[in-house]
Amino acid sequence: MFIQTEATPNPATQKFLPGKVVMETGTAEFRSAEEAQASPLAARLFEIPGVTGVYFGYDFISVSKENQEWQHLKPAILGSIMEHFMSGKPVMGDASVLSEELDAGGEFFDEADETIVLTIKELLETRVRPAVAQDGGDITFRGFKDGKVYLNMKGSCSGCPSSTATLKHGVQNLLRHFVPEVQEVIAA
Repeated sequence: MFIQTEATPNPATQKFLPGKVVMETGTAEFRSAEEAQASPLAARLFEIPGVTGVYFGYDFISVSKENQEWQHLKPAILGSIMEHFMSGKPVMGDASVLSEELDAGGEFFDEADETIVLTIKELLETRVRPAVAQDGGDITFRGFKDGKVYLNMKGSCSGCPSSTATLKHGVQNLLRHFVPEVQEVIAA
């Protein structure tokens, strides 16, 4: 098994591509060892000292770290990912709930704005999320109120130094162009 790695715009996060589907549908993010118990793979990665976050996309795993150097962490992470996939265990446990399903339950917007929200979601799905996934992260809709779009930043986007620029100059400009009602984009 050959696992590729890619740097992300967030220096504290690396993207690992195992050459296999990681999450058939949805995404999952873990910010603590307790949350990671929902996933045998995430739990294994959190056993590595210095790992502070794990994010699963369709065909990649983003791992965030604290103070350690990547040159010291990468071998352990690569070994854990390889051992997991070779074992045949599932990525997610039976009792898991996908993060997108959690997000969907927490959305907020006025029913009168439903058409605007559908347009925002379509733009996020077709133009923003594919680009952000290439960098090992994700941006999902959280809510819309008073011209402000609230978005969740996940994976390498969470805590990324360039995430503010991505939101303000990239996503905000895109949404304003296609949806005049959008005045501002805010990380929720």
